[in-house]
Amino acid sequence: MTATVTGSAPAQKVTQARVIHSEWTKLRSLRSSLFSLLVAVVFIIGFGILLPAVIAANWPPRNPADRAGFDPTSASLAGVFLAQLAIGVLGVLFITGEYATGMIRATFAAVPRRLPVLWAKAVVFAVVSLVVTVPATLIAFLIGQSLLSSKGIATDLAAPGVLRAVLGTALYLTLVGLLGLGLGALLRNTAATLSTLFGVLLVLPVIVLFLPGGWSRTVGRYLPSNAGQALTTVRPDPHALAPWTGFGLLCLYTAVVLVPAAFALRRRDS
Repeated sequence: MTATVTGSAPAQKVTQARVIHSEWTKLRSLRSSLFSLLVAVVFIIGFGILLPAVIAANWPPRNPADRAGFDPTSASLAGVFLAQLAIGVLGVLFITGEYATGMIRATFAAVPRRLPVLWAKAVVFAVVSLVVTVPATLIAFLIGQSLLSSKGIATDLAAPGVLRAVLGTALYLTLVGLLGLGLGALLRNTAATLSTLFGVLLVLPVIVLFLPGGWSRTVGRYLPSNAGQALTTVRPDPHALAPWTGFGLLCLYTAVVLVPAAFALRRRDS
């Protein structure tokens, strides 16, 4: 007589590494992730080629002030303005998409403590964003400068502040996405989160321009987008924050959103 013993396999322990692997699987399996990253790369490289080509074709400008204040690095990184929209959308959808489909319940059932999910999403998003945007900004810079070199107005990575601006562009875009991720965890609604994120990044700076007197410059320099973009330019506005100060302030804004998001995840039912 032969006896067969059956039973369920022991459940695997939930670790941060396994949660990170799970979130990586989710991100790479979503069609919207590939599309958003592709759009961001197209904006970064496309405008990094287009604008320098137009500038080289029309050089020198008629206004001597434009010639004296020309920043070849900024010309190659002009795509950051639109790329931030694509990266921001990806950061938002990475979490609100699960709320929209109801998958978030399964995620939290598998990871009851919940906070490892948020940290895993942040880590996966940051790594993927940097892996994509750092090469894209480098390619945009190198191609753009090759076009400007025909007019003798190009620069290189060894010039003061240039490498910091190129890599800073990738850091800025990554923080924009993390800001969207944190807002998504708080609001749990895609439309509301996108409206809030783009309102803060794009609309608020325009509103501040209408403030009277010196308030516009005083307040504007501390806005998230203006503070973060100080890191992306070689010749920042004299009224702007110092590059690394602005970057630190954007990091603070991101933390101010992610920390309440973490508390909200712990307290909510779903």
